[in-house]
Amino acid sequence: MEELAEVETAKALMTEAMAWSVMKWLREKKRVRKTADEANAALDQLSAAVKQCWSEDVRAAYEALLPQAAGTRSRNSKKPPSTITPEATLIAQKIKQADDDAYGARMDAEATFDEAERQLSTSLAREGCRKALHGWDLHEKAIRKAESVVDAK
Repeated sequence: MEELAEVETAKALMTEAMAWSVMKWLREKKRVRKTADEANAALDQLSAAVKQCWSEDVRAAYEALLPQAAGTRSRNSKKPPSTITPEATLIAQKIKQADDDAYGARMDAEATFDEAERQLSTSLAREGCRKALHGWDLHEKAIRKAESVVDAK
């Protein structure tokens, strides 16, 4: 997986931010949020690009797991769910779980930052930084799993 400049910048900022005072947090919170949003967007974009390189079988299996696909087949999927191979379904389930774990960590970090801002708590802000770093690590791992499917073709 290629290193994304936005993610590396965000990681450096979060690491630095763990030592900030309340006043520094108040001055820099918009920059922290913007930088985190840029990192998340870059990771989301890379993830989507990798998934576009999957075989039709794996893509259809993954799309069948998505909440909006429940009960209906995705418009982009040309294969009905009954013709998706068990191997593709297993691969898609593992990647979907990794994606879900990364998304959960991301939402947890965002909630922690929201609470830190509400309480003006540097300890919660530091915890939010740790959670954001963890979330990006999980998202990068999920992308590597997704890339392994492309490499296996």
